[in-house]
Amino acid sequence: MPQSEKELTYKSFMNREYAFKHSPFEQEFEFYDYVRLGDADGVKKHMTPLGSNGTGILSEDRLRNLKYHFVITIALITRFCVEGGMEMETAYTLSDLYILKADKCSSADEINALHLEAVMDFTNQMNRLAHGTIYSKPVIMTMDYVYDNLHSKISEADIAEYVSLSPSYLSRLFKKEVGVSISTYISVKRVETAQNMLKYSDYSPLDIGNYLAFTSHSHFISTFKKYTGMTPNEFRKKYFRSNWDKTTGKKVTKTAK
Repeated sequence: MPQSEKELTYKSFMNREYAFKHSPFEQEFEFYDYVRLGDADGVKKHMTPLGSNGTGILSEDRLRNLKYHFVITIALITRFCVEGGMEMETAYTLSDLYILKADKCSSADEINALHLEAVMDFTNQMNRLAHGTIYSKPVIMTMDYVYDNLHSKISEADIAEYVSLSPSYLSRLFKKEVGVSISTYISVKRVETAQNMLKYSDYSPLDIGNYLAFTSHSHFISTFKKYTGMTPNEFRKKYFRSNWDKTTGKKVTKTAK
């Protein structure tokens, strides 16, 4: 018998001996459905604390166990929200940001408070989405295509072929539903991604501009400044993670001497 199978058999035996059961499948997914629907009342009613009975033990270290469960919860919520209509970029950016915050938590109270904050943030965003604009399938596919290809050259002709529409019709449809042209949308999403990379990665502005397929560094600077009012270097100096307190997650204000 393979070692992994032996371990699984032993674990199942111990669970039976100690009457340990995982949360019912239907109950767990009902919670995620309430998040997807943006139903805050349903979420609060079906939400269980991290590490509560029935959630399983993923580490003997209590805090690490909670962090593992936090990552799993956020990963599932992210996928449910994307399926429910949230933009992939928004969902995965939120996911990354909360997981980064969880990594800095130093107590069970902190991770549990962050769990509630993250769940309600996703839920509230889905609620606003449910009461906001509903995009057509070609427009959603266009948004997804842009998200998947931010690191390479994107042409409207390629997108139109991907969604099986003529470039002119897709251009009109997108502008009508989203309120901006496809090219503007691409620029905005690249700048938003650049902002996150400048905040949370160690990549230089030059590398970030190249990664996001700006035609030149000067083009990256001018586009970034157009939408943020700052150059990439100015943004990095103001918002880079080293300017945030690792314990509280709040920005450190330095008093000039």
